[in-house]
Amino acid sequence: MRQKVTAVVALGLLLTTVGCDTQARREIAAEKKASEQGPPPPAEVARSCTVRGHAPKIGIVPINLQALFFNQINSGARTVARKAGVKTQIVNGNDDSATQSNAIDDLVANHYDAIIVDAVDTEGIKPAIRRAKAAGVPVVAVDATVDDPAVSTQVGVGNAEGGRRIGEALLKTAGNRGGIGVVGALNSTIQNERQKGFADAVTAKGMKIQNVVDGRNIQENAQTAAENLLTRDPGLKYAYATGEPALIGLAAAVVSQHRTKDLKVVGWDLSSQAVDGLRAGWITGVLQQNTFRFGYEAMNSAIDLACGRTTRRQVPVPTQLVTPDNVKDYLYYLEK
Repeated sequence: MRQKVTAVVALGLLLTTVGCDTQARREIAAEKKASEQGPPPPAEVARSCTVRGHAPKIGIVPINLQALFFNQINSGARTVARKAGVKTQIVNGNDDSATQSNAIDDLVANHYDAIIVDAVDTEGIKPAIRRAKAAGVPVVAVDATVDDPAVSTQVGVGNAEGGRRIGEALLKTAGNRGGIGVVGALNSTIQNERQKGFADAVTAKGMKIQNVVDGRNIQENAQTAAENLLTRDPGLKYAYATGEPALIGLAAAVVSQHRTKDLKVVGWDLSSQAVDGLRAGWITGVLQQNTFRFGYEAMNSAIDLACGRTTRRQVPVPTQLVTPDNVKDYLYYLEK
């Protein structure tokens, strides 16, 4: 009798294990399919034209080519360019304003018909943009807001508003109580805006920014800064990262210091590390920008400008709040 009971229990455990494995395989297959489907395609593609006897040439100057974020903007832009029959050239800004300025000057000298730039320093880039305009080459600013009349079109999100939005998400998790450490990029206008918007939201409800460290928008620097942040404050309950390199660096520091049980994290921009944290639940929210749409909108505007057509001065792109509950819907952002 005892052997029969043991056999029945063993069979039940086996069936349970098989059922769990089957469910896990289904979930993995569904996630793989969602990821492989890729981003939604561009809703529209600008009509091309002939400029001085050739198809328009559009230059693209991103902040860097390290972050998935900037490569996805480039991918979106090139998708539209390919569909429109437009030629493109990407010049790495290498996280340096002078490098970006020189790139703009070179593109103008090489007779490009429009330029898309994601500025490292939104003040430092202005002289180069004005020189481009004076030479008859329109400039589209994407992501970073360049407040200058020489910019023909601005594509992006409200970074301060986005900071407030993720701050409000953390307030719900924290119950409006506790101290927060911030991993920022103090050399980035964009990320300083995100930091301020976040800080304004959380401090207005009673939370406190305890420490801010500077990752300089470089993953390795961000990890070192985050390690120092967590070492200095072993009782820290919450942390915020202002961009993709900052969040990847912070995630690595949290894991290496075994803080996944007692620390909650929010930040910007998905990566495989961020998705792992969301699935595990210690990352509670990631504000995702629609990077591919940034590229679509920027290239459409650049083509219209190169062809002499009018464009909107502001092209807003909405953000998406990714949580542990909906992360599977946004896995296509991990595809390079």
